[in-house]
Amino acid sequence: MPAMSFREVMANMNWSYLLELLISVIPAIICITIHEMSHGLAAKLMGDNTAETQHRLSLNPLRHIDPAGLVMLVVFKVGWAKPVPVNMMRFRKPKAGMAVTALAGPVSNFILAALLLLVRGLITPPLAKHGWGMTVLELFDTTAYLSICLGLFNLIPIPPMDGSKVLFSFLPDRIYMKLMRYERYGMIIILIVMLSGVVSGPLNTVTYYIFDKLFLLAQLGYKLVLKFM
Repeated sequence: MPAMSFREVMANMNWSYLLELLISVIPAIICITIHEMSHGLAAKLMGDNTAETQHRLSLNPLRHIDPAGLVMLVVFKVGWAKPVPVNMMRFRKPKAGMAVTALAGPVSNFILAALLLLVRGLITPPLAKHGWGMTVLELFDTTAYLSICLGLFNLIPIPPMDGSKVLFSFLPDRIYMKLMRYERYGMIIILIVMLSGVVSGPLNTVTYYIFDKLFLLAQLGYKLVLKFM
């Protein structure tokens, strides 16, 4: 069999599959990066610069991505990243500081989704005329949906998810510290929950509901652009 030229290889490439893969991976990378950077930024604002010294206040996804967690996010729509290092003893109020730091991740995902959908509406009129433009709009939709899903999943109150740190902040100090010591074992529970599919149905239902409500921003942006066209 004769060797194929570079031009022949490129001509026979399954570009549609590559495009679908990019539309799945790029949103996951964006959502994880914003989520983790927000944890680090909140920690700094609350008095702990550990994340900053370890270069986690960065939009460079390589500083945040965990390969296995990225695959899980692409395949199952729930995943994880490298944990942002936080020293809660540096917070002026340790439990409150940890709660705010934890909550910053999911909140950033909801804000990201809202902004993406607003921009999506603004760019729809010019892009909808082109085939490649529809791909860009799909990328915005996918990223917004995944961002909402990631934010909701992290609010589950099972250690080490962000929701547990918010919930535990209301507990007495003695119980709080004991639970925090055992949070590493909670990851086993999370993996079982993810693979069992127990939360996938409710999670998708709530995600779609929030996405549908936030899509009003896309409609608003679309109408604003039409007024000036």
